[in-house]
Formats: sequence, structure tokens, C-alpha cells
Amino acid sequence: MADYDVFVADCPARSALDVIADTWSVVVVYALGEGPRRYSDLRERIGGISKKMLTQTLRKLERRGVVERRSLATAPKGVEYRLTNLGRSLLEPVSVLARWAEEHAEELAGDPPD
Repeated sequence: MADYDVFVADCPARSALDVIADTWSVVVVYALGEGPRRYSDLRERIGGISKKMLTQTLRKLERRGVVERRSLATAPKGVEYRLTNLGRSLLEPVSVLARWAEEHAEELAGDPPD
């Protein structure tokens, strides 16, 4: 394994963090960890995400090899999204982060102390 350092400005590891270090990417990966989903199912599962943001997030994750898009032979035609091997390797840390957020939501929701 190469030596990477996220503290170095042009480090590839920092670029990797940029791919997944936003709310919607984490939530989409977490949702797809439950299994492949159609776009409409993902949108229904992920409350509050706009069509535009879901599309942008899925495209970004697909370009980076985290998610794959598969055409379905259905009528009407459809697509489903699933995690790639790379995406599945991200599922454990994302799941830990999501559970941590759920456990500490109340503590973090209030106004910060002065």
C-alpha cells in the first residue's frame, strides 16, 4: 500500500475523502448497503433529497466507481443502482458513521454553548 497523507494538499487520499465526505454520498451509500435499488426507491428511502441532488450524487459515485448503474429489462424500462466492490468496502465505515450520528443526534442538534 502506498504512503498517503490526508494532510498533504494534493494527496490522492484527500481527493478520495472529497468523493464521500458529504451528507448525501454517505446516505446514498448507506441506503444501497441494504441492497440494489431503483432511483424512485432510493428517493423514497432518503427523505429530503431532491431529484437533482440524488442524480448528481449517484453520477459522482458512479464516476468514481463506488456505485454502478444497471439497466433493467422491464416495461417501462428502468435502472437500478448498486454498490460496487469498492462501494461495499466503504459500507462499514459509513455504517459506523451513520450509527454514531443517530446515537448523538440530540446532543448535536441544539445550539452550541457560548
